[in-house]
Amino acid sequence: MPPPSSHPPAATSTPDWLGELDIWLLSQGKHLRPWQKLGAHAVTLGGVAGTAFAVWAPNARAVGLQGDFNGWHSQPMRHRGDCGVWELFVPGTGVGAWYKFAVHGADGHVVLKTDPYARETELPPGNAARVCAPLYSPHAPPAVAARHPHRHPGSGEAPMAIYEVHAGSWRRPWGADTMPTWDDLTHHLVPYVADLGFTHIELLPVSEHPFYASWGYQPTGLYAPTARHGGPEGFRRFVAAVHAAGLKLILDWVPAHFPADAHALARFDGTALYEHADPREGFHHDWNTLIYNWGRHEVRNFLVGNALYWIEQYGVDGLRVDAVASMLYRDYSRPADGWVPNRHGGRENLEAIALLREVNDVLHAEAPHAVTIAEESTSFPGVTAPTHDGGLGFTHKWNMGWMHDTLAYFAEAPVHRRWHHHKLTFAMMYAYSERFVLPLSHDEVVHGKCSLLGKMPGDRWQQLANLRALYAWMYAHPGKKLLFMGAELAQPTEWAHDGQLPWHLLGDPAHAGIHSLIRDLNHGYTRLGGLHARDSRPEGFQWLVVDDEQQSVLAFARFGLNPADTVVVVANLTPVVRHGYRLGLPTAGQPGRFDAGTLTAWREVLNTDSTHYGGGNVGNHGNVLADGEPLHGQPHSATLTLPPLAVLWLTPCQPAI
Repeated sequence: MPPPSSHPPAATSTPDWLGELDIWLLSQGKHLRPWQKLGAHAVTLGGVAGTAFAVWAPNARAVGLQGDFNGWHSQPMRHRGDCGVWELFVPGTGVGAWYKFAVHGADGHVVLKTDPYARETELPPGNAARVCAPLYSPHAPPAVAARHPHRHPGSGEAPMAIYEVHAGSWRRPWGADTMPTWDDLTHHLVPYVADLGFTHIELLPVSEHPFYASWGYQPTGLYAPTARHGGPEGFRRFVAAVHAAGLKLILDWVPAHFPADAHALARFDGTALYEHADPREGFHHDWNTLIYNWGRHEVRNFLVGNALYWIEQYGVDGLRVDAVASMLYRDYSRPADGWVPNRHGGRENLEAIALLREVNDVLHAEAPHAVTIAEESTSFPGVTAPTHDGGLGFTHKWNMGWMHDTLAYFAEAPVHRRWHHHKLTFAMMYAYSERFVLPLSHDEVVHGKCSLLGKMPGDRWQQLANLRALYAWMYAHPGKKLLFMGAELAQPTEWAHDGQLPWHLLGDPAHAGIHSLIRDLNHGYTRLGGLHARDSRPEGFQWLVVDDEQQSVLAFARFGLNPADTVVVVANLTPVVRHGYRLGLPTAGQPGRFDAGTLTAWREVLNTDSTHYGGGNVGNHGNVLADGEPLHGQPHSATLTLPPLAVLWLTPCQPAI
């Protein structure tokens, strides 16, 4: 920022920025779009062009406005006591101006604070806010009007294959020390994800955050896309490009906690304003962060408004809500004497529950297309149930139990897997209790957990075969899909946020084979109705072989809306080829032209042991004849060759993927 000059410009008499209705709505925490009044807005008041500034600091002794338009001298702001907001209109100041608030706190200290409603901030470690262009109308913002139509997100019918991305370390086209811009990601990331057949991109948090190594999970500027990749208009172009490619965009969103940086929300007006004063409620020991006071209606309004802001103002298609489990329980990760019970004496955080329900109710009412996904690792009931039925109202929930059990199974040496068979079958005991996303996320490939490839046992051949089988098993299992970037490369090392993905691996046929497999899995998952059309209904799934733990073989059928959509999935999770394995099938298949003439058969549409993916090409040469008697509770059966450490997908004589 430039050095201060001698005198600030004189104020002129203009109409109030906050009207009586605004004051009442803000004081009650009922302003649906609080960002329309709080923050900085380039407007014309009383025929005078300028910028209206407004900040909530009810306990401050005074608040001054400093910026490059007044030489960084403080101009006193006017206190609107009914709602605790300080406001000032500065004539002649417009888009592009930089500013901060000098808050004279109730504790006697004066601290320069970043606007909590800033829509753009400096590149960290700078923290001034910038006056942005006027906001879009909530009824028809350009990014929303161009959105690709799709089924209601909670229907369970639409396929959802999510590519999870950390924007700063996916690819750095201008060198390892240079962050990609939003335009770089528009030109490189978007077509890459579309080509691989994913349906969604999910970005780790993009709200401004001072500590890059927090990956965005310690945000200070909830309304500002991080300046590391450029300004808000660049992010808006990125969102538009995502939609133009037929994809949808999900943002990670963090309402659970915030860092204690002095320039941000911590003790904003010299008191515990956004956070709890009692550290048993307001301090998170795991992350050394502060916990929002969700019971304060102005704080709740700040967060609910922020959720709607990203959907309306940028056209984002959904939010994945981070650390929901830590919000739901007052004793989360706390010693017995380190938490405060709720008003009923229980451990549930009633204020957090109310906040999450309000977020979901507002989004479902104002943006019914939007998905909301909870990262929730406990058995809290009704996470995806409607709020009117006592649920939290999310459209989906991460299935952390499936993830832990599945990765634990695949980490076992094949010779021991017979003793861990239940880890692959148990998830079906609760698969329809919620609408689940199956996540293989960033959390599983950092902090000494190894990459996905590194978790696999055996020599290099077995590791790669196990990884291919894991992916095909996941894509066939009920639940939406999420893969973190680098999984498609079979990355051998953990994710490093200060670099980029090891793109050179695509020059290795084994890794290129995994890349091709992910593309085929995505396209097969979206094309084969049996893998998604009844994803949230029990009648869409049936075990065929669930008890062959001695050979580590499992098989199940997925059913779509008609018999031709049926997909049979067979897994042989040992390095032994199983010749002559007899399997029950729900139909005889459909007629097709094969080498032996016109026969009724099933098509082997996917074989993870194919040489195309780096395998040994053991299998059934594309065709399976259902020529046997009833078996496994099915009216037909067939003899299969099961390749080693591999998964097969069979369909009733449909073309290969």
